[in-house]
Amino acid sequence: MAWDTERTRQLLLDAAVIEFAAHGPEGARINRVAATAGVNKERIYQYFGSKQKLFVAVLEAELAKLAEAVPLTPTQAMDLGDYAGQVYDYHLSYPHLLRLMSWEALQDPGTEIVAESERAAHYADKVAAVSAAQKQGAVVVDPAAAYLFSAVMAITTWWFTSPQLVSMIMAGTPEDTPANRRASLMQLVGRLVGASNTVR
Repeated sequence: MAWDTERTRQLLLDAAVIEFAAHGPEGARINRVAATAGVNKERIYQYFGSKQKLFVAVLEAELAKLAEAVPLTPTQAMDLGDYAGQVYDYHLSYPHLLRLMSWEALQDPGTEIVAESERAAHYADKVAAVSAAQKQGAVVVDPAAAYLFSAVMAITTWWFTSPQLVSMIMAGTPEDTPANRRASLMQLVGRLVGASNTVR
């Protein structure tokens, strides 16, 4: 029977997402990835070459999923509150991505950034979309688009990157639910960027 290479590779990637999100690239163990996937660990080296290259493959695949699920076109940038809500929804459903990115940020400064040029181009497109929305008068023109987009991303991802602080800050807040957090996020981003139609 022929070996299903693509299925095996996907099983390994799926298992590696769990392992790397929990333990990071340093703490992750190839044996655990292989056991979770139900695949001989030698396959990992055959398909990916090393543990670090497996981490790179995992992060590239997960970033591509986010980019496809939540794009930011010039038209969509006209309503950054709605965009923030969509990004919030994605991370609520797939919390492992921000954990992977946090682990990436904790690597040694000299470590090569995963797909740096592709990601830089991707974010340049997003900043350009925000800039176009500024020129259309849909969002405030000050600060510059890169600062504005960075602020929106910081506010949106805060709920997931600092859950221990969020829990303390939100303690005693009535009806603190994901839906209310999302609505507050959209309202705040709408006010930040000067739009008036971001709460739906």
